[in-house]
Amino acid sequence: MRIGLLGTGNMAIALGTAWASAGHRIVVTGRDRHSATRAAGQIAAGAIATNAQSLAANVDVIVVAIRWEGLQPALSLLDGPSGALAGRTVIDCTNAVDFTTGDLLPATGSAAEVVAAAAPGAQVVKALHLFAGTTWPFTGDRDESPVVALCGDDAAALEQASTLVAALGAQPLVIGGLGAARQAEEAAGFITRVAAAGGNPRRAVPDVDPARLDEAS
Repeated sequence: MRIGLLGTGNMAIALGTAWASAGHRIVVTGRDRHSATRAAGQIAAGAIATNAQSLAANVDVIVVAIRWEGLQPALSLLDGPSGALAGRTVIDCTNAVDFTTGDLLPATGSAAEVVAAAAPGAQVVKALHLFAGTTWPFTGDRDESPVVALCGDDAAALEQASTLVAALGAQPLVIGGLGAARQAEEAAGFITRVAAAGGNPRRAVPDVDPARLDEAS
């Protein structure tokens, strides 16, 4: 698959490196060509940098891996508001959380819905925002692999996103439509609050066996 990374930071580089090692082609863009070229060089020998306006035409999937503050300007660089991303799967990894308070920054809706509004016609999927880039690729026991929640409204886009999540060594799990993305994003705020208070978020969430839930219902 041809994956376009919108972002040149640690998350974009970690994801790109993992996907490149799984055989996917990586194209990187950012605010300037120099940063994109640097990031592509860190990802893999075959990764390439491109200008923002060319990204959508040269990839199958676009992965948004940038800070909340730069989200709308970055989508404008791709000509998203003009419809340049229409028909493309766009995976939003934005962590729209105030890491001091744990509060979700969008007053209503979600970062994923901001992406959808700024890129009319794009098939947006929320995924991967809860895990640090250093998580990927996961190479441990399959039974211990991370579960990555996906939110989206388009079946084909969810299938593409699931394929890429699986390539990271994780287990994709569709939990709802794009309207569920706010709840998924708020989970990052909860994790932030628990960690800031000195707790391990893993131990703040019950270990629930879905089969037992079925038995109890």
